[in-house]
Amino acid sequence: MIKKIHFFCLLFISTISFCQTIQLSDEAKVSILTCGTGNESYSLYGHTGIRIKDEINNIDVVYNYGTFDFNTPNFILKFVKGDLQYFVSTSYYPDFEYSYRYENRSIYQQTLSLSQEKKQFLFDNLNNSLKSEERFYMYKFIDKNCTNMVVDKINYVLKDSVITTKKPVEISYREILFPYSKDHFFEQLGINIIFGAKVDKKADRLFLPFELLEVLKETKHNNQLLITNTETLFEAKPSSFTPSILNSIYTVIVVLLLIVLVNKKSLNLIYFTSIGLIGLFLCSVGFYSFHEEVTWNYNALLFNPLYLILSYYLFKENKAKIILIGKVIFGLHIIYVLYMLNKVHLYLLLPFIISHLYLVGRLLLSNKKR
Repeated sequence: MIKKIHFFCLLFISTISFCQTIQLSDEAKVSILTCGTGNESYSLYGHTGIRIKDEINNIDVVYNYGTFDFNTPNFILKFVKGDLQYFVSTSYYPDFEYSYRYENRSIYQQTLSLSQEKKQFLFDNLNNSLKSEERFYMYKFIDKNCTNMVVDKINYVLKDSVITTKKPVEISYREILFPYSKDHFFEQLGINIIFGAKVDKKADRLFLPFELLEVLKETKHNNQLLITNTETLFEAKPSSFTPSILNSIYTVIVVLLLIVLVNKKSLNLIYFTSIGLIGLFLCSVGFYSFHEEVTWNYNALLFNPLYLILSYYLFKENKAKIILIGKVIFGLHIIYVLYMLNKVHLYLLLPFIISHLYLVGRLLLSNKKR
């Protein structure tokens, strides 16, 4: 998922400030904007923003959470570790709309039913955030993104956790995420390999834009609907996007079949080393990163660091060690299969599961015969 988890955030927007003393008129409107998904990795999940419009005061501004600076020193390391500073920024609504029209991504608006006092409080609070340390925060994929930061801000204004997931929660974070990348196989595969056990927990926190849009339609405050109306500000044209046959599970199957059928020691060494390096990365990033989503990653049982040791002994032709490490890896793969039986992403990993079991099993049998 390493396309800079700015999946929910509008990039390159101009930051502006508002004077705290501006008093909104009675005509002012506060709304939640939900922006549609796109075909680029950063746009797979959509975006959420807060719009404040007051024609009398000539205000029409969108507050966006999740902005970050590509020029940050050690950007990649900070991003992976989870200590990259994200911040709230603003854009004039016409500019905001233009950027989404240009990308052919829909914009939906839900107007909040707030008292004048709460509108003013929200407006002042948002502007104070722009001018204080509160503007910056450490991004968390589930807990601090452009959607739930908006939810937290509105709940803070309402002085109650009004906006929340529907109970009881029956679906996991991974199951919610899964359909969004259905036409982007390798993105979907990468996301589900790098994410660990946390995303398999029940999704008790709102964290995606269209989740929020649906929840808001039924949310009540003081026995009244919180949303006065939902309208479409821009409807995206039907997409002409067609997934590439290369960006599919068939590519993985063909490559793995070639590795299995060619059955060359040199090719097996390259493949085992590659798998071991992936496993080493999964384990290392789990210790290194502050992102809880990548910790306790059971996919390291399949993409196992022990393959590096197996590769070494295979290169050295150490029969006893090959059998020992091979049996350990094979056993860990069986545990992995049992753990994965009820997981939504099982079919994504199935070609790897079958190939790894076959390759290791064949290696064990061939060494026993010598």
